[in-house]
Amino acid sequence: MLGTIVNALAIVAGGALGLFARGLAPERLRGTVMKGMGLCVILIGMRDAFKTNDMMCVIVCIALGAIIGETARIEARLEKLGGTIRERFAAKSSADSTFVEGFVTASLVYCTGAMAIVGSLEGGLNGVHNTLYAKSLLDGVTAVFFASTLGSGVLLSAAPVFLYQGAIAMLARLVAPLLTDDVVREMSAVGGLLIVGIGFNLTEAAKIRVGNLMPATFLPLLYIPIFR
Repeated sequence: MLGTIVNALAIVAGGALGLFARGLAPERLRGTVMKGMGLCVILIGMRDAFKTNDMMCVIVCIALGAIIGETARIEARLEKLGGTIRERFAAKSSADSTFVEGFVTASLVYCTGAMAIVGSLEGGLNGVHNTLYAKSLLDGVTAVFFASTLGSGVLLSAAPVFLYQGAIAMLARLVAPLLTDDVVREMSAVGGLLIVGIGFNLTEAAKIRVGNLMPATFLPLLYIPIFR
């Protein structure tokens, strides 16, 4: 769990720095930075998505994941959680009008990627946290830019990151027999494709309910053993 704790603290630290910078940057600059970050997120997602060796696996997992996620209304629940937190802890001001967007966007970016899954599995199976340490550095830097444009909700994304990665780490030994190289690669590819969707949302080129697609990331655990 050490890597997960470090990751959560890095997000809080980066977000706090970003909130300080938010007061110094004009709105026009923050908007341009946010779209630039969206392009970077698309690039990161494409890098992982192109690792797939089984396009049909990606297609099937995305389709089934969408059905599961839409039925469970995952993104709506995340937004509701963000709204509840905002009502209790955040000031209802124009400066905080993007609180829920910041919470949901940052939570999805930090939880969806391959590093979150692979790093948590490594920590749970072998006690090796190098991947999560690297992720902590990346998340801390991006939290600066996210918080400077989307506000204090970004800091609260540290909570779902901690719970999500901690749960994966604790369950790692149970799913270890299924974690072949093929499964891990396709999980990374599906997760990368979802990150591309987040990037499109950040650039405002589209509005994709990426939260409702998150179950797709784990479906290669079932697809690979069944169809191979």
